[in-house]
Amino acid sequence: MAFIDYYDILGIDKNASKAEIKKSYRKLARKYHPDLNPNDKEAEIKFKQINEAHEVLGNDEKRKKYDQYGENWQHGEAYEQAQKQQRQSYQNYQRTSDFEGFGESEYSDFFESMFGGGFSQRGSNVKYRGQDFNAQLKLNLRDVYTSQKQILTVNGKNIRLTIPAGVSDGQVIKIKGKGGPGVNGGPNGDLLIEFKIVNNTQFRRDGSDLHSTVNLDLYEAILGGSKTVDTFDGKVKLNIKPLTQNDTKVKLKGKGFPKYKQEGAFGNLYIKYKVELPKKLSQKEKELFEELAKLK
Repeated sequence: MAFIDYYDILGIDKNASKAEIKKSYRKLARKYHPDLNPNDKEAEIKFKQINEAHEVLGNDEKRKKYDQYGENWQHGEAYEQAQKQQRQSYQNYQRTSDFEGFGESEYSDFFESMFGGGFSQRGSNVKYRGQDFNAQLKLNLRDVYTSQKQILTVNGKNIRLTIPAGVSDGQVIKIKGKGGPGVNGGPNGDLLIEFKIVNNTQFRRDGSDLHSTVNLDLYEAILGGSKTVDTFDGKVKLNIKPLTQNDTKVKLKGKGFPKYKQEGAFGNLYIKYKVELPKKLSQKEKELFEELAKLK
């Protein structure tokens, strides 16, 4: 695969600041987004390259490796580690042998064996694990109330993924072997997917428990009765006890959120009552409250 200059893809200088990288990425991502360029294969390829370039240059550690090793940046750590090991071997060899002529050229031979220019006998047997890929998947809270299947496209490859119910915001799952290819027959890296869960419901989530607030008018709070309230998967009727105080909490067992990878297990729904005082009284109501006050 031909080398892609990430700086050239984003149209920025190699000394560009992080803010300049982000600004250029956003501008180009909008320009080449598939939604704005339907059925345009060239725009689709360009969009993928722009995202790949931003993933590397927008990360300080990855950018440093890319600047140092260019197209071979993903294997920079492997090279540094092997170079260190070979340097130690060389030092040990010097202490135990009178042989002369063993020099720094061996390090460049190793570099060539990994990244082009032929394979040396020493380097040809060294296997290196591929790079891990990172992706983020954005879902609504209601999307993860039940298990579902999705197809993710990572580096042009479609990956079928089953998302268990109850996955949490910020949770990362690993798909083994779906990362970058190994070097010299080494194992592939892994795909790490971070979930971004957007809560656009009336419920507050705390693990597998849910919390919500239900308003009661003054008469419901004093006299009690029944009230239909929302749960995450439907409505239920609650019995309101007479003289219910403000901020009283009730628990609806099993009406919370699914527990991650625990089939059929749910948390609880906690409801807090908020008693609302009337904002306006009729003359008759005022007289009745005055009568009540006299009874006190």
